[in-house]
Amino acid sequence: MGRLCAVSQQLGSACPPVRGVAALVLFSLVPLTLHSQGTASLHGTVRNSEGKPVAGAAIHLQVKDATPAQIQTVHTDQGGKYSVAALSGGVYLLRTEMSGYSDAEIPALFIGPNETKNIDLTLLAAKTPESQAASARSPEFFDEPRFTVAGVTDTTSLGGHGSDTIVRTRESIAKETVSLGKAPAATAPTGDYENERDQLLSLLARSDKAELHHSLGDVQEKLGDSLDAVREYQRAAELDPTESYLFDWGSELLLHHAPEPASEVFSKASRLFPHSTRILIGLGAAWFARGSYDQAVRRICEASDLNPRDSMPYLFLGRIQSAETTTSEEVVEKLRRFVELEPQNAEANYYYAVSLWKQRKDPQDTANSAQVEALLGKVIHLDPKFAAAYLQLGILHSEQKNYPRAIADYQQAIQANPQMHMQILMEEAHFRLAQAYRQIGDAARAEAELQARSLIDKELAQEAERERHDIRQFVYTLRDQPPPPAP
Repeated sequence: MGRLCAVSQQLGSACPPVRGVAALVLFSLVPLTLHSQGTASLHGTVRNSEGKPVAGAAIHLQVKDATPAQIQTVHTDQGGKYSVAALSGGVYLLRTEMSGYSDAEIPALFIGPNETKNIDLTLLAAKTPESQAASARSPEFFDEPRFTVAGVTDTTSLGGHGSDTIVRTRESIAKETVSLGKAPAATAPTGDYENERDQLLSLLARSDKAELHHSLGDVQEKLGDSLDAVREYQRAAELDPTESYLFDWGSELLLHHAPEPASEVFSKASRLFPHSTRILIGLGAAWFARGSYDQAVRRICEASDLNPRDSMPYLFLGRIQSAETTTSEEVVEKLRRFVELEPQNAEANYYYAVSLWKQRKDPQDTANSAQVEALLGKVIHLDPKFAAAYLQLGILHSEQKNYPRAIADYQQAIQANPQMHMQILMEEAHFRLAQAYRQIGDAARAEAELQARSLIDKELAQEAERERHDIRQFVYTLRDQPPPPAP
């Protein structure tokens, strides 16, 4: 069963059945509605863990929840390739099996009408009782990490690359990712963190247990000793590579501006736990922090396909696209599905509206503008204090040169939700309102709005400084690469 079996044995559980345990590589999963007929097709390559093609593997494609069962079976050729044609759009269960290997399974595969989809699968060699016992004795998640975290930088020297919006969004996404953990500590912190640390160190001197290291990591983070914290999270994951411990290790790295090491942890954790939504979200967040929008979107789209009714991946997609000037077709389709699943969710409608707006190729596309305006109107109906929707309406009306309406929209945005956490939005609203006033020749009001924006800029700078004192940046070295330059 591979490393998952070893983990189960560590936890005192029986080794799960062979079926369904494999490393899966998924590409371009797209939402759809089930249809009775279509011309879609599915193809891909089946390889073993060494990357060599597996010939003769059986590929079973079953229509999800169909009664009676509708299954098509094909076999891979000498190059490990397979193809299934004349498919209808719908939700399928994909499974491949081959003697000597553990089965690979994707429980919910979405195929759109007329879509040509590529799905590559990796089969892991089936474990013998002897190899399972050996794995249980040596439950390592992976070999020595390719990175070393050596220290932290001066807390006043943090910075980022790219526009302020992108940098702020990356930092926000990192914090939101961390909020998806952490696992409950073995001993709840009492607030007396120095005493808590001493007790845990005493316990660890007698028993080197993963849960103690993880709890110590929590306490060290509370004490501001982030370097010691990440080392404790790493040790916990090495001793007991559970999904929770691996996620906390990766998210701690991400939080402290170490996206390359974080992506290594999340990537290998995803192979071990291919059905973990938050691991894929963490991997996407790490890629986004590294400046790769496409990779980030791909990973989080995969997360949304694991459980289409889970709103969390869609919210991360919406947040990421908010920092980009354009969006991809895949993001638009995922957010469309979010609206279809939760039509009364204000955030779902807002993010879908923004994706459509950013997708347009012609600013004079009246059909696109009408659809975006209708969606934003629905957002405001659902949540009258949704400031971002008013702001986006103002942008739309400004582009249409309808400045009186744009001014009213921007004013609504400023009045709707002026709390501290909306300051970035308020900064943009004041700036755009100033531009709109200039367009109608009201220079005095334009200047007043720019002054309001300047005050918010100062508050944002002060808040960023406070946060950067709380979240220090790791200094790390990637194996065979020079250390990153000081920020």
